[in-house]
Amino acid sequence: MKRFLGAALLAAGGGILVSQAVRTPIYAASGFQSGTPTTPQNQTTQSGSPVKGETAAANVSHTSDLAKAGGDLFDQNCSFCHGRDAMGGETGPDLTRSKLVLADVGGDKISEVVRDGRPQKNMPSFNFSNDEVLSLVAFIHAQAAKAASQNGKRRGVDVSDLQTGNVDQGKQYFDGAGGCANCHSPTGDLAGIAARYQGLQLEERMLYPREAKSRVTVTLPSGEKISGVLAYQDEFVIGLRDENGTYHSWSTTNVKYVVDSPVDAHVDLFSKYTDADIHNLMAYLQTLR
Repeated sequence: MKRFLGAALLAAGGGILVSQAVRTPIYAASGFQSGTPTTPQNQTTQSGSPVKGETAAANVSHTSDLAKAGGDLFDQNCSFCHGRDAMGGETGPDLTRSKLVLADVGGDKISEVVRDGRPQKNMPSFNFSNDEVLSLVAFIHAQAAKAASQNGKRRGVDVSDLQTGNVDQGKQYFDGAGGCANCHSPTGDLAGIAARYQGLQLEERMLYPREAKSRVTVTLPSGEKISGVLAYQDEFVIGLRDENGTYHSWSTTNVKYVVDSPVDAHVDLFSKYTDADIHNLMAYLQTLR
């Protein structure tokens, strides 16, 4: 499990790369459905007789040409985040294992994401033509099919990969040796967390909750106490933002202060975790729906 630790700490949300013009399945225009292979068996002539192999071969060639053009477009616009082979990059997920891609038919889902972007995940929108989107969709599906045919060699971590622990032992660790219950509650801040996050997203937050804000309470010479989110700290200055967002800072020689850093407790556990601890704690957290 510790082999997933680095992946969890580096995991970043990301969206799929594919303008507002098209909302219907794009492949439909070319007579191609991503989930339905074009073969002689599922095509007929106007007379009702099966189309011969040469027509099917032409369709396969057409799809291959689309995927090649889409690969060039993907390389120029999408590979920085998703990798040149669409199997994931530094900031974007593996599209070949994406649930959205697997559920996509004729570009109906991929095209919306490409045209609208995903601002919440820092993915821009793209003003591609219909033909460009068509080729991009063909490339992504071709890469997904290629990945599905390979044994191993995947870069991503499936949710099922992280579902191997013991729930009861995970709860015991949460309430006991892990010290999790000192700061967290399954009916409070963690209520429903497994419905909001899954797989690496959940494990990332379990191991290193980077979004957790450190707080600080500063005691002035007068005895007045001011609390807020820690905004700056070094040997000479301590700064915070109060509940109104106003920034305050003081010389550390003139005040007393106490910093509460929730992340510290998680960092302390890095040297104490066993593989079983991580597996079991994940198993327990996955029950908090």
